[in-house]
Amino acid sequence: MLDISGLCKRYLPPPGEPHESPRWLAHDLSLTVAPGQTVSLLGASGSGKSTLLAMLAGLEPPDAGRVCFDGEDITAWPPERRRFALMFQDFALFPHLNVQDNVAFALVEQRVPKTEARQQAVAMLGRFGLADRARAAVTQLSGGEQQRVALARALLSAPRLLLLDEPFSALDADLRLRLRQEFAQRIADAGMACVLVTHDEAEARAMGQRGYRLVAGQLQTLW
Repeated sequence: MLDISGLCKRYLPPPGEPHESPRWLAHDLSLTVAPGQTVSLLGASGSGKSTLLAMLAGLEPPDAGRVCFDGEDITAWPPERRRFALMFQDFALFPHLNVQDNVAFALVEQRVPKTEARQQAVAMLGRFGLADRARAAVTQLSGGEQQRVALARALLSAPRLLLLDEPFSALDADLRLRLRQEFAQRIADAGMACVLVTHDEAEARAMGQRGYRLVAGQLQTLW
């Protein structure tokens, strides 16, 4: 279980920006996310949604507060020790690697032998209906296929927490609708905790069992 308590982060504008004022991105923010549960976070641009994900992933330190997982304080842990997966709206696939090697990448980084990692990657791609594209270049895939490859890579590494940052915003409306239903089911089947950041309330409600709006660094309950 993810347990955030008293998290604080203040944005300070750079020198020479007189029109910007300091503001809270997180202000005594607390949240829990159980295994198998998706929590959706909505908020205006610049409200701190992506910064919150970065703090959870260990990419950015909070000013105060704690991030715990399964009862252990991980606030100071580096990203690689947390075993969380962060998916961005631009898929973040490696153009120089084919599909199977993109999916196998996290396992290879964990020192799984490359042959075994590729076998596991192809098996995971089969669950997404993409086994026949394993040797294809990722640049040959459609946007929806690329996003499925990104999710397959995230799930193959068996993350303890999945962080989704506007994962479908680059896709057309029909494809967004199909993928958000598919992703919600696959995340639930995997039994992992998930935090979804999105500007789309319909998407947030379709995927999240609980929903909040981030305003002035604090969470307002939506459902």
